[in-house]
Amino acid sequence: MKARIPYTKPSITELEVAYATDAAANGWGSRCYEYIDRFEREFASYLGVKHAIATSSCTGALHMGLAALGIGAGDEVILADCNWVASVAPVVHLGATPVFVDILPDSWCLDPERVQAAITPRTKAIIAVHLYGNVCEMDTLRHIAAENDIALIEDAAEAMGAVYHGSRAGSMGRFATFSFHGTKTMTTGEGGMFVTNDSDLYEQVLTLSNHGRARGQSRQFWPDVIGYKYKMSNIQAAIGCAQLTRIDELVGRKRDILQAYRDALQDYPLMLNPEPAGTVNGAWMPTVVFSSQSGVRTEKLQAAFAAESIDARVFFSPLSSTAMFEPCPANRIAWDIPTRAINLPSFHDMHDAELARVVAVIKHCLG
Repeated sequence: MKARIPYTKPSITELEVAYATDAAANGWGSRCYEYIDRFEREFASYLGVKHAIATSSCTGALHMGLAALGIGAGDEVILADCNWVASVAPVVHLGATPVFVDILPDSWCLDPERVQAAITPRTKAIIAVHLYGNVCEMDTLRHIAAENDIALIEDAAEAMGAVYHGSRAGSMGRFATFSFHGTKTMTTGEGGMFVTNDSDLYEQVLTLSNHGRARGQSRQFWPDVIGYKYKMSNIQAAIGCAQLTRIDELVGRKRDILQAYRDALQDYPLMLNPEPAGTVNGAWMPTVVFSSQSGVRTEKLQAAFAAESIDARVFFSPLSSTAMFEPCPANRIAWDIPTRAINLPSFHDMHDAELARVVAVIKHCLG
């Protein structure tokens, strides 16, 4: 029986183990925030932003950021229809209305023209999700947001290492969020990060992240507002610090794997994650979208990969196709691409022979 090829797993070395061990043995009492403070400081420096707050998840970071902006009942938030539910859940939790727009056929990120058309007097924010390491068209989106006086937010959960015309993904919006889930390019197991250049917004989210206790409040155990409990542990942050020292290696390996797929499949009727001029694709999840004419469909791909003991993920279904929301079949591209696409394995220590097995399945499906 062939050894199973997982679609992803983290790259953990002795460095991460040493940092986590130190945090577990010594990171208590007066040192209980030591690795958290370091992780936030070094992550902000890497990204080129003023402020960072380590959180328990990307979803929690997004929830707090939206809450700090005052988004709630009666407000609308625009985002792409093809996304994981984590991007829309905080919108719903706050009582606001998500407005799903179609995606671009090449980047699979939200279509700026559709965003412009969807804006109403109730629109308060745009969530730009950098899907699978691809980067949204941030210049156009920033112009739209500024022209309409609405917040542009980056969900960079999947975009560690991506760059847009000299700016790192996550450094261009009113605020941005990152995920360090075990499937991501860098990990803390579970965990996330809120980042911003807006000092006032930073203070608001910092307060919300600690049960509503404002920094500098002299009264012990005194909340100033009702907040949340979305904090990262010191042990998780220790792993994050170690991963961040290796970030160029981690992103570089992801990009090498994506390039290997591109090289092997360049003559076939399909497309992989794009990299337009002036951008760097973070290459978190190499994804193949087959041409409509190829006749290859997701169900066939899933069966073919399963038969070869290879884990492959389906492309995100449109959120408007789920039971929680009204269908938006007018988002034609968002409803079409998931029917002929698949996410490919891309863990850091993947061998050439494993890559070759994945490629062979794709070629077989194409006949």
